[in-house]
Amino acid sequence: MYSIKQVVEMLDIPSVTLRAWESRYKAVIPERTESGYRLYSQENIDDLRWLKEQTEKQGISISHAVRLLRAGKEKQLEEHTAMAGGMPGDAFEKMKNQIYTAMLEFQGERANALIDFGFSLYGYESMFHQVLVPILVRVGDAWEAGLATVAQEHYMTQMISNRFYQFFHVFPVQAHFPKVLAFCPSGEHHQIGLLLFALFLRKNGVEVIYLGANTPEEGILEMLNKQSRVGLVCLSVTGKERVAATEDLMRRLKEAFPNLQFLVGGKGYEEVAPQFSEARYVMNESPEHWQTWFQEVFMKLEIRY
Repeated sequence: MYSIKQVVEMLDIPSVTLRAWESRYKAVIPERTESGYRLYSQENIDDLRWLKEQTEKQGISISHAVRLLRAGKEKQLEEHTAMAGGMPGDAFEKMKNQIYTAMLEFQGERANALIDFGFSLYGYESMFHQVLVPILVRVGDAWEAGLATVAQEHYMTQMISNRFYQFFHVFPVQAHFPKVLAFCPSGEHHQIGLLLFALFLRKNGVEVIYLGANTPEEGILEMLNKQSRVGLVCLSVTGKERVAATEDLMRRLKEAFPNLQFLVGGKGYEEVAPQFSEARYVMNESPEHWQTWFQEVFMKLEIRY
């Protein structure tokens, strides 16, 4: 993601011109930070570069150039859907295979270009749920079966995780919500489900302190002492063998912070009933039900906080 200053320097387009193209013609729609600053994706940069070439070298108006750009994108969408058989599911499957192959061969530029293209066609939520998360599951299975190397698995996991992180600071934070602390306990290296849930919370205006995978217990108490507005701790565990240690961890944190609430999820908790967990919420719902949970539960957490 790039700031407006960086875009101006890269493309030699005056900032006043750039803002006019955005406000009058909707040439590109950059993301916004919580402070209101513009953030431009690589696709935005490519579109602006193309628009500049059309206006300066071809002599056409910016309004006409924007119409041509949109027509070109619509044609790309039609062609991509046609190649995939005309069905969204087939289109996602084709894109998954293309991105997976590019990453498996360490073709980072091609993989990123395909991901950017997917974002422009389907939006970030569909791409994450329908394409990127399944790719991570696939490479994990391939590694366990000996069909992918450790280097390939790490490379793909890191690359996709970075795309998740890019969106964390795009959505504005609602100050009246309590903060959420999210991490995978020590020994738990699978974080994608938790990262996806954290991104969902951030989209809904919640400030998430995301610590990631394999987080040691040391330092968490100190952090919670400093972060007085943390109202919920989210933990994710994929292996059933780590559930007992996770329950012990929550017990110790509860002793230090009696009002702190916990949410757990992941494959390790799929067969654990809520009444048998230290956690207030055992999240076994699919992503389609997260918004309902947020409206019915998190809002109450906000009132109590």
